[in-house]
Amino acid sequence: MNNRLCAVASATVIAACISAAPVAAGPAEDRLVTQILDEGLNRSDVMETASELMDRIGPRLTNSENHRKAEEWAVAKFSSYGLKNIHREPFEFGLGWNLKSFSATMTTPRSLPLTVLPVAWSPATGGTVSAPVIVAPMSKVENFDAWKGKLAGKIVLVSLPGDTSESKEPPFKRLSAADIAEDDLYTLPRHDPEGTALQTARRGFLRKLSVFLKGEGALAMVRMTYRDGKLVHGEGYDFTPGETLALPVMDMAQEDYRRLVRLAKTGAAPQLSLSIDASYDDKDLMADNVIAEIPGTDPKAGYVMAGAHFDSWIAGDGAADNGAGSVAVIEAARLIAKMGVRPKRTIRFALWSGEEQGLLGSKAYIEQHLATRPVDPALKGIDSYSAWRNAYPITPKAGYADLKAYFNMDNGSGKFRGIYAEGNIGAASLLREWLAPFNSLGADKVVMSKTGGTDHVYLQAIGLPGYQFIQDPLDYESRVHHSSLDTLDHMRADDMRQASVILAGMLLQAAMSDKELPRSPLPTKPDATDPFKVQDPNQ
Repeated sequence: MNNRLCAVASATVIAACISAAPVAAGPAEDRLVTQILDEGLNRSDVMETASELMDRIGPRLTNSENHRKAEEWAVAKFSSYGLKNIHREPFEFGLGWNLKSFSATMTTPRSLPLTVLPVAWSPATGGTVSAPVIVAPMSKVENFDAWKGKLAGKIVLVSLPGDTSESKEPPFKRLSAADIAEDDLYTLPRHDPEGTALQTARRGFLRKLSVFLKGEGALAMVRMTYRDGKLVHGEGYDFTPGETLALPVMDMAQEDYRRLVRLAKTGAAPQLSLSIDASYDDKDLMADNVIAEIPGTDPKAGYVMAGAHFDSWIAGDGAADNGAGSVAVIEAARLIAKMGVRPKRTIRFALWSGEEQGLLGSKAYIEQHLATRPVDPALKGIDSYSAWRNAYPITPKAGYADLKAYFNMDNGSGKFRGIYAEGNIGAASLLREWLAPFNSLGADKVVMSKTGGTDHVYLQAIGLPGYQFIQDPLDYESRVHHSSLDTLDHMRADDMRQASVILAGMLLQAAMSDKELPRSPLPTKPDATDPFKVQDPNQ
């Protein structure tokens, strides 16, 4: 039977698909996985759950009112499934930011509404700001001197317009076997302590630019988005509590931005009217992770865990990034809970906050429960990402050994094709065994490569078994990720059913198995990977 037929088959045919696969888990696990497949493929709730989150609540910026609404909703969902120990775990974050409305219009040489989005944590305009534009591209502090005394009373366009895109890659893609095979290699370690300072300098530039523009009397800043097709993003990576941007900042669609540049370069500067109605929220400076459990029968057996980040940026509805992972975790909880199974190990579900600001929620969980590293407390948010991974020694907490497996979903809504073994050769065989029941659904690859940028990373960095699934990219990176297209329309229902079922099945097998995933050694401070390399002091 081919993959497509197996994916849409009845419960009887699904059982046949499973029995044909090389399952080593044992009769009890086989039966439970069969039940998960039946319920998750024939009576899935995942898309209805997704609509509740994305269509009714929408984007979930960390510490915003919308994120708080989503937390309440998730707690109610877990409770309705009968999960236990449902709670929120707070961690230090900072100001929330709530956006009510915004607009931008070119008023001369003709009237034209413009496609824009405020940058998250931008100050409000305090009404409508009307002024001519000035094209003043600046990408480093050294550019500032050239624009001193020229910006007062202006709306400053700070991006180079560049050329329109000419991509030769398709915007929508499924992975081929050859694509996946490219990731099946062991990645040699790299030690880059200098990267921390460079990362911090780059991240801080937008804040420095806003302070410079404010000091020069500029009224607002506009930057061009990094994708064409009228997409806007609104990412606010420069947010640091107590150091918000100094003046209003908007992202503008490439097509509108380039029109303004052409007009400014060939005649009188066009005039714009901008409005941002937004407010900072200091009612609670702590952000929250949402945690829920299906209790295990053996308190000495530890726990397994699934997680996804619950927060998003403000463009679109946060569907692919990472509403998809969040609702897959919630659906996996529903599937396992509905069976009434009592697993040997506790199964824990986590919806992380603050991922977009530097994996802050999952890092807070680690520091609260698993291990600590001596990081400079002055480094916050994304500034701490490299610093945390380069801080030694690692000090395990009492609960360090209790976490037996963590599975993460955060690569959009594409179907699962396998899992990254993160260079852990010893774990690959067991991951392959647990994945075997789902081979006929298209998830049949275990590759050696590491993958980064999401919430399993900090677990791997302290030697714990955190894993991310290989997913079909669809149009995630090309158009949807962090963009105004990130809505439920770009989630594929069949892919989401498949992913939710596999996530539940992997969790359940990890919770029931007598085997445990082999751990990597507790990392210690590495020596230079190339003792003969001379570092450039200017980098």
